[in-house]
Amino acid sequence: MRIAMLSYRSKPHCGGQGVYLRHLSRELVALGHEVEVFSGQPYPELDDGVVLTKVPSLDLYREPDPFRIPKPREFRDLIDVEEFATMCVAGFPEPKTFSRRVSRILKERAGDFDIAHDNQILGTGLLDIEGYGLPLITTIHHPITFDRRIDLAQAKTPWRKLTLRRWYGFLRMQAKVARRARLVLTPSEASKRDIAIDFGVDPERMRVILLGVDDMFVPPTKPRVAGRIMAMASADAPMKGISTLLEAFAKLRTERDVELVLVTKPAPGGRTEKLIERLGISDAVSFRHGLTDAELVELMGSAEVACVPSLYEGFSLPTAELMACATPLVVSRAGAIPEVVGADGECADLVTPGDVDELRTALAGLLDDPERRARMGAAGRRRVEAKFSWRAVAEQVAAAYADTIADYNQREADRRADR
Repeated sequence: MRIAMLSYRSKPHCGGQGVYLRHLSRELVALGHEVEVFSGQPYPELDDGVVLTKVPSLDLYREPDPFRIPKPREFRDLIDVEEFATMCVAGFPEPKTFSRRVSRILKERAGDFDIAHDNQILGTGLLDIEGYGLPLITTIHHPITFDRRIDLAQAKTPWRKLTLRRWYGFLRMQAKVARRARLVLTPSEASKRDIAIDFGVDPERMRVILLGVDDMFVPPTKPRVAGRIMAMASADAPMKGISTLLEAFAKLRTERDVELVLVTKPAPGGRTEKLIERLGISDAVSFRHGLTDAELVELMGSAEVACVPSLYEGFSLPTAELMACATPLVVSRAGAIPEVVGADGECADLVTPGDVDELRTALAGLLDDPERRARMGAAGRRRVEAKFSWRAVAEQVAAAYADTIADYNQREADRRADR
């Protein structure tokens, strides 16, 4: 099959959507399919055989100057004007504006492909694509309504609440597009349930396909660092629960010699840095970012215990990757995380999201029990080997493509016959 994969921001370090795009596209090519990725900035890292077509935006959120003001010569058309104007009134324009840009491209190139695959853009421009004779399938990792609820609950001022409501205004559009999708792929039963509730998508038009873990994630060959706890999360996103982990760690720090490594780049002067300073743990907390794949795997394998304190996850790839590294885990009983680790406690200790004392107790218990850590790590590794393969993901996604193409062709034939 000839596949157009669509993603408005796709660099792997920006989150799970970029990881999904990279590994799925690679494995689809390995299965003999042709894949062309259409992406806005930041552009993806792709493997040999996968074609990249850049769909440039104004790149308003790029580092080191997010929320920048473009120069007049940067504006190319009215889509650019809409993108900048939406940002100026505190909205997030990229899903809509990217969908309009990529729709314009595919109008001219629809005949080059058998199917288009939306990676959670859910912009209104995508609604035109099937009119060009190209069936469309979409992946929704989780509904961003959860991010919105958690951010609003933690907002301290009326002004902050107002700007957050403006920022998340794109969700009305995403729900509308999701309800009209021919088929929705999602990585967990938890996400399927929440997409049905929050976006109103018919569960019969959704298919759960678990995500995979890359083969580079392996158990360490060096001894783990005594007392090292690590977590991978966006430090200043409330949904990731880092504040809960920091408070639990601060209590542990009074009892024992431990260190916390956070794989993230916190906002300078943001809530995470302020909390670390208030808790008096600056000497025991470090941040890592910009790591190579090899450096990330080495770091995952260096921790005695890892923590995933999220308040919600649609899947949580870092959880599965840490399991592949045989790293013992303490995780929140939130969203799809119990589906990833299993509910029996063999691969991870599950705790109540946001409960500082329960998290501290679980971390202390694992740090004090090296035999249980070894058993837990081995069990996590076995679970990954049995359940999380990108090749299996690609095979299931390709089957979904074939079903979608057949459904589209049949409906088109029926429509022509009714004329």
